[in-house]
Amino acid sequence: MLVVSKSKSRRAFAPTTALAKAVKFDEEMLHLHLTDGRSISVPIIWFPLLYEATPAQRKRYDIGGGGVSLHWPKIDEDLSIAGLMAGVDWQSE
Repeated sequence: MLVVSKSKSRRAFAPTTALAKAVKFDEEMLHLHLTDGRSISVPIIWFPLLYEATPAQRKRYDIGGGGVSLHWPKIDEDLSIAGLMAGVDWQSE
């Protein structure tokens, strides 16, 4: 029998091992592929520098920190994998 304590708050599982493997773009979306096999997609319009970048500039990125961040040197854009996983809303500020 499984006993669940009512005193503990119930929280959603938040993976701590989400590491970037590759990034691809189509006309509207950034597609992030993770080392554990998951993929997430977000609208590139959320990121004005990426949205305005050329396809060649978007293809030139670096994966930093062993997979925890992305950097596009030609346009000086940085994204964290944790922020993408959390669904950061760029319009909320």
